[in-house]
Amino acid sequence: MITVVCAIIIIEKKIFAAQRSQKMTMPLKWEFPGGKLEQNEDEISCIKREIKEELDIDIIVVKRLIPVIHKYLNFEVNLIPYVAYYQSGDLKLNEHMDFKLLNINELNTLDWAEADIPILKQIINT
Repeated sequence: MITVVCAIIIIEKKIFAAQRSQKMTMPLKWEFPGGKLEQNEDEISCIKREIKEELDIDIIVVKRLIPVIHKYLNFEVNLIPYVAYYQSGDLKLNEHMDFKLLNINELNTLDWAEADIPILKQIINT
């Protein structure tokens, strides 16, 4: 099982969604950005590091949501979501192909990675 921390980033009252590149597993699927929790790393440090690496921005982490365990064909992921606010930096896509800033009612219009769908439901239903 892979433990991954992801961020639901709020920028100017909209929610950030990232589209996976064609080189990544699950190409072109949409997701909340983040990455693997390293050994001896806490979740908050992980998500701040991953967002800095992937998007070149700093975030303020505010709330942990309910983690999701999802079984894909070749691996299982424990996805730990955090709500965060954009703090600073010029957004740059270092790994993803595209991004969108969406209102909460627009999130369902994207083709999400399967593990992100329960997180999406948590956001929409709160």
